[in-house]
Amino acid sequence: MKLSGVMPALVTPFDGYGKVDFKAFEKLLTHLREAGVTGWVPNGSTGEYFSQSTDERREVLQFVKDFARPGETLIAGTNAPATREVIEQTEIAKRIGYDTVLLAPPFYTRSTQDELIRHYETVLDAVEVNLVLYSYPAKDGSDISFELMDHFADNPRVIGIKESSGSLQRAIDIASRYEGKIQLVSGSDDIALDFMFWGADCWICGPSNCMAKACCDLDRAYRSGDLDAARAQMKTLYRAMNILESGKFVQKIKYGCELQGLPLGQCRAPLGPLTDAEKAEFRAAMQPILN
Repeated sequence: MKLSGVMPALVTPFDGYGKVDFKAFEKLLTHLREAGVTGWVPNGSTGEYFSQSTDERREVLQFVKDFARPGETLIAGTNAPATREVIEQTEIAKRIGYDTVLLAPPFYTRSTQDELIRHYETVLDAVEVNLVLYSYPAKDGSDISFELMDHFADNPRVIGIKESSGSLQRAIDIASRYEGKIQLVSGSDDIALDFMFWGADCWICGPSNCMAKACCDLDRAYRSGDLDAARAQMKTLYRAMNILESGKFVQKIKYGCELQGLPLGQCRAPLGPLTDAEKAEFRAAMQPILN
């Protein structure tokens, strides 16, 4: 399975009562499709899966699956704190029609590499899905080591790794060591162009919720071989990407959507609202993108 293009790590809209707002969701997905995204990644951390009930997570997966067209890639976030819960979420996704899942190390547990290997093996043994690993040690507290990737390198169902460590050196190492085995997927948004240069053909991108056309334009420029245009586009994106990484990531993405007439409601607690100063800073960074 070849992963390619820009795939948004989808936010989850909530209405004024804190319920999932599927009307707003449909408007967002339509906007993203028109910008040129190649697929959908619901129920990741950008989608606030950690604040949702099992029923809500199932409804979100079903809604995105029903919206998707043939040829659009579907990857379900099925993460949870415990292996048993990950299997339950993965079984739900598989029944709905997702053949690929995105899995970070279980948060809070700080698993050893041997424990992580057993965790992923247990999930793969339990459910017939493909797996995209998700490396984001700053958030999860656990790294995905080369020892772990070596272990799974010849498993045809471990198809890629979304690399969000922010280390370009590590991305280059992954691309070099696992070429033809584990696909490098860009997850470090402010160095996305560098990832493309080193072989990442796919970008699972939270910021594309609020800057979809600009992200897709960067991807298209690089694919066309116009590196000058790609560099110029990355410069346009960089400031906003950098501010997103400074904190309140999901809140800023939702505010960026609001700036384009796509209100998605507030994030669920414990995520709090943006201050006026935070809004002003991100709004200023978004202006070159929106223009």
